[in-house]
Amino acid sequence: MARFVVGTGRCGSTLLSRMLSMNDRVLNLFELFSGIDQFFRFKPEPVTGPELAEQLLQPGEPLFEYWGHEASWLPVELYPVFDFRRRDFLIHPWYGDVLGQHPELARRLLARIRDEGPLRSKDFEGKADSEGMWASKLMKRVALALWSAGDLAIRERRYFHRFFDLTERVVPEEWRCAVPRDEALRRLLLLALQGHGWAATGTLAATWRLSNMREEIATALAELQETGEIVPATAEDGNGRTMKGFVRPADLELADRLEAIRPRRDQGVLLSPFDPVLWDRKRVLQLFGFEQLIEIYKPAPERRYGYYVLPVLAGEELVSRVDLKAERKDATLRVVARHDEEVPSAHRAARDEAVRTALERYAEDVGLECPALSR
Repeated sequence: MARFVVGTGRCGSTLLSRMLSMNDRVLNLFELFSGIDQFFRFKPEPVTGPELAEQLLQPGEPLFEYWGHEASWLPVELYPVFDFRRRDFLIHPWYGDVLGQHPELARRLLARIRDEGPLRSKDFEGKADSEGMWASKLMKRVALALWSAGDLAIRERRYFHRFFDLTERVVPEEWRCAVPRDEALRRLLLLALQGHGWAATGTLAATWRLSNMREEIATALAELQETGEIVPATAEDGNGRTMKGFVRPADLELADRLEAIRPRRDQGVLLSPFDPVLWDRKRVLQLFGFEQLIEIYKPAPERRYGYYVLPVLAGEELVSRVDLKAERKDATLRVVARHDEEVPSAHRAARDEAVRTALERYAEDVGLECPALSR
C-alpha cells in the first residue's frame, strides 16, 4: 500500500452514495447482473440476490442511467451536472452525427415512443449492419444518440435490456435543468476525489471520461484548491517513488484515525473487474502492486488469468484473483482458476482464509454451492 504525504429514500441512493457510480457492464457466462459492482462490495440488505440491481433502476427510484465512467447508474441529482455532456454528445462519440444524418428516423422514433410507451432496442425495426457482439441496427444507433443527447432516457432494465422512454417521463422536472459547465467540472472532480480518497489528475479525469479538457480540468482543480476543498498530496509507493495528486482535507483527518486501525488480513471480498478501485490500472499497480488485467475479449489461449477474473481484497491488499463460473444446472459455483499474489510466508494462511471467506460470501449471496470450499 502507498502512504500519503500532504504537499505541493432509498436503497439505491444509499448504495450509490457509498460507491461513486455503478458500472453496468455485464457478461452472461458468469450469469451475474448489471449491478455487479455494488453487489460484490456490500451485502445487499434488506433485498438480497441478483434481482436487486434491476430493482434499483425503476420509476420512482432516485437513479438514472447515463455516461459516467461508462454507462452508469447515477444519483438523479447529477442529471443537471451532465448537461455539458449531453450538449457535447449531440454528435455521438462513436456513431458520429447520427441525428443530423437521419432526422426523420429520430422524429419517427420519438413519436412512436410518445404514442406507444417505452421500447426496447430489440423492438426497433431493421437488421444489424454487421455481425458479432457489437452489431447494431441503425434505429438502435438513433435511439442511443437520442439518449446520449438527452431526448430519451432509460426508464428501466429487464434482464439487462434497456427500455427507452421520453426524458420527461423518466427524469423529474426539478432535475431537468442545467449546471454551468465550469461548476459541473468542479463538482464531478470533487466527487471523483471523494470516491478515490487520493488521486492524480489523470485518474480524476478518467473517472468521468473527461477527455480533451486538460485546461478546463486544471482550472477547476486550481479553483477547488483556492476554496480549500482539496489540497495537493503526494503518494509514495512501496519502492519509494512519489506521485503527485490531491486529497480532501476531511479524508486526511480520516486517514489519521485509520492509522491505528488495520483491517483483518483473513477476511476477503471479491471485487468486480469493473469496480471503481480497479478502473485505473496504472494506479492499481502503483498503490497495490497488483497488475489488473481484463482478458474477456482475448482468445482463450492468450489469457494469463482467465475469462472473468475477480480480484480478492483482504484488508488493504489485493491478495489473489479467481475466475468463476456459475453452473446453474447443478447450482454450483465453480472455481475455474485461482492465482495468488506473493505474500510473506507468515501471511499465507491469512491469504488463503481471505480467499475462502470471499468465495463463501459470494456463493451464499447468489444461492450456489461452491465445492472448492469443502476441499
